[in-house]
Amino acid sequence: MADRPTSGDSWNYLKGSLLDVKVYTANEKESEDRNLWPRPLARKWTLMLFMGTCLLYCARMAMPICAVSLATSFHWSKIDSGLVLGGFFWGYCFTQILGGHASDRMGGERVLFISAVSWALITAGTPLLAHLGSHTLAFLTMARFLMGLMQGVFFPSLASLCSQRVVEGERGFLMSTMNSGSHLGTLLAGGMGSLMLDSYGWESMFYTIGFLSGLWALIVWLCLLKGSDFPPKQMETSKDPQWSLSGTRWLSLLKKPPVWAMVFAHMCLSSSFYSLLSWLPTYFKESFPHATGWVYNVIPWLVAIVSALVGGYISDFLINQGYSVALVRKIMQFFAMGVSSIFIVLLSGAVTFPTAVICVSAAVGLSTFGSSGVSVNVQDLTPSCAGAIFGFMNMLGAFMGLVSVSVSGYLIEVTLSWAAMFSLITLINVTGLGIFLIFGDARRVDLEDYSQVIVI
Repeated sequence: MADRPTSGDSWNYLKGSLLDVKVYTANEKESEDRNLWPRPLARKWTLMLFMGTCLLYCARMAMPICAVSLATSFHWSKIDSGLVLGGFFWGYCFTQILGGHASDRMGGERVLFISAVSWALITAGTPLLAHLGSHTLAFLTMARFLMGLMQGVFFPSLASLCSQRVVEGERGFLMSTMNSGSHLGTLLAGGMGSLMLDSYGWESMFYTIGFLSGLWALIVWLCLLKGSDFPPKQMETSKDPQWSLSGTRWLSLLKKPPVWAMVFAHMCLSSSFYSLLSWLPTYFKESFPHATGWVYNVIPWLVAIVSALVGGYISDFLINQGYSVALVRKIMQFFAMGVSSIFIVLLSGAVTFPTAVICVSAAVGLSTFGSSGVSVNVQDLTPSCAGAIFGFMNMLGAFMGLVSVSVSGYLIEVTLSWAAMFSLITLINVTGLGIFLIFGDARRVDLEDYSQVIVI
């Protein structure tokens, strides 16, 4: 929970080292409390951030949904389509740390607003780029890369914002609400694509989502940001007001067992989720060719929306009932990676279509409990630089996801069996969970003098 100095502009404020961390002392507790959102304002932001996350995923899914139509219109091969779609993930990885750092220093609200305006314009402008000239493939690949750059700052900024503005006992529900918004966005994008592609053409998909995203950004500016002053309160140290985390400090922080356990668990959870997201449609299509497609494409994500909200409520309830934060984070992660793996293992055997849908829905739904586990644990361990650290582990998670999707495809191709992929996902989940249960914690580690810490 941070506030910038009363003098100096935002640019000078950003010129510090990538992770300036300052120790929070007892006489500053009152200032930090004033930095929290009042409850009515917190409700408004929660609703708007939920809608923003939903639109973010609508914009992200627009290209994959329209990929077949684009390939037909511009005579793309599978390699060309893969190049365009992959451009997003490369851009997405590059701005994770930068977005989190900017949010830690300037305030997450402003970074989220700038991000939304940017990807709204890119989305609405995609059809124009496609018809700009003969270099359609290059233009759209660049558009997807830029989309990834702009969206890459969103979740690190959200983590920073949550650590700055939300009390500890309510962070789990906020992050889970954002997670449910992402699943709703995926569903809405699919529904819009089904309705609009045939009737109005693929261009209408980009125009509509771009317009709605821009409208969201305008409402946020007019109703929540304009005329307000929400700078993050930078933490202070009684010994040295400007000690920073250089490369050495980065290594020092990441060497702390709770931090690298959190990062490793997040990488494993991201890897498993990306693999399921990428290969489940193919699994159902090949294993149950006569099954109704909307059943397995919709039901698991509807379950995920509800389970994310339930998981967030349970975690905050347990914390407010007096259970230790570390225990609650581990319980939620146990369900996200441990219990969900039981249902994934069941898919390795011979199952009927209804059983497969139930197992997949349970696995995907339980995995959302991670939003109240490692995803929010970064705000427990390093609240002064939560955005930057979350960006770092989200970047690694994205890379790990890309690797695991490729390895899963290779195993399926070589073994001619889906059991190999499900076994790999289970192994990754169990390994990440074990590390987090053993080394995970929720006590702050970004302070020089632990005796000065007040845990909120």
